[in-house]
Amino acid sequence: MSTGQKVGRVLAAIAALVLGVAMLSSIAAAAENEATLPVGTIITEKNWEQYKAFMNPGLQALWAGTYEWKFGPEFSMEIGPTHHYEWPPTYKKLTEEYSGKVGIQTLPDGRHILTNYVAGMPFPNPQEPMKGWKILADDWFAYVPYLICNDSVGQVFRDRMGNVSQNESIVVLRIYDHIADPNRPVTDPNAAGIYYTEYFELTKPEQARYTAILTVFYQDQTKNEDTFLFVPALRRTLRLSAAARCSPVFGSDATNDDTRHGAFNGNITKFDATFLGDARIIEQTNADVIKSGFLDNFIPPLYFPKPDVGKWELRDVYVIDARHIPALRAGYCYGKRVLYCDKETGNAKWAELYDENLKLWKIFYDPQGMVKVPGEGEFWTNAAWGTIIDVQNIHETWVHLSGPTGPFRANSDCKNVNGMNLTDAGRYGSVRGLSEIMR
Repeated sequence: MSTGQKVGRVLAAIAALVLGVAMLSSIAAAAENEATLPVGTIITEKNWEQYKAFMNPGLQALWAGTYEWKFGPEFSMEIGPTHHYEWPPTYKKLTEEYSGKVGIQTLPDGRHILTNYVAGMPFPNPQEPMKGWKILADDWFAYVPYLICNDSVGQVFRDRMGNVSQNESIVVLRIYDHIADPNRPVTDPNAAGIYYTEYFELTKPEQARYTAILTVFYQDQTKNEDTFLFVPALRRTLRLSAAARCSPVFGSDATNDDTRHGAFNGNITKFDATFLGDARIIEQTNADVIKSGFLDNFIPPLYFPKPDVGKWELRDVYVIDARHIPALRAGYCYGKRVLYCDKETGNAKWAELYDENLKLWKIFYDPQGMVKVPGEGEFWTNAAWGTIIDVQNIHETWVHLSGPTGPFRANSDCKNVNGMNLTDAGRYGSVRGLSEIMR
């Protein structure tokens, strides 16, 4: 290794340490001031520093303009009351019944797996030992209906020159095991070893139409995910390598390991997670899911919402540092991922993603929203808008889950979405279904 390389690594380590100290200082300050941030407070570019104790480092950087783009004078955050989100009755019942039996086993290669997990939240009151990993498992298994879908999910891309492009897609996310919805078995009898599938099919722009990605996660926690890409020009389905977890999804700033509720889509068995502390930070958790579907309701260049999309609020969170286990770190895109996991719902809404040299790479905000769950009511889950900002390359991807045909749908409401039956697991959850796209 050259002297220059050694110096570079030392400087990167020092920078990472400084960022870590700053983050922990912010967490401590928020804890000391957790009793105050009055409802009705309006945060602007002129006064934001008064409230930075309630902001994670990513949000502070967007106000300060640390990485070229910043919130302008048009943007403000009005603080509203903190919401209380009940768990759906079925999810709550299963948590109460089974969580006390859940354990963790560490395998010889360093992976961690859950034992005796059935459904619900694995660790509703996470404690040491391995508190950080327990919080990561709660993020992964936070409540989501067994099926959520829409036919007009969109991404908008903005580069450093101000060029804007966008796409639209069909999205179908289906759980086959650890189901926590009424009138459904915990395990789908047709699961065939599958835990969860993700299906994305482009409908716009026309030149990319029919391109589709299917990812299959397995009940065997140690089995790698399989990712399949349908290429319309070839009319063929290609199986991608395991390294595709680091590849961008449809040209976005999000990788395959990012695109799920809770700002995390990795296989939890491949990660260690360290508990960094408790915090109280500003989030928008109750956005208007219809207004969230239209770009005109967001302010460029960072595409954060105008006031009528929703108020912001203080949320109590766990802060964790998630990294690949040592045996799998070489060549992985992220050196670490700092997640801010909501203590009530389990999901992470804010995340800061660092490159292999532990330099901040992306700021990710995934606020989500309320979804109507047939037979249960309305519950908080994967439903509104989100953004991921590449601060190194000055590029942003803004995502809306609602669209012209309405909000994200759940379970049986996916049966007729603009004439499509998105409950069809064979069509929207299997490799066979990819071969039917252009028929």
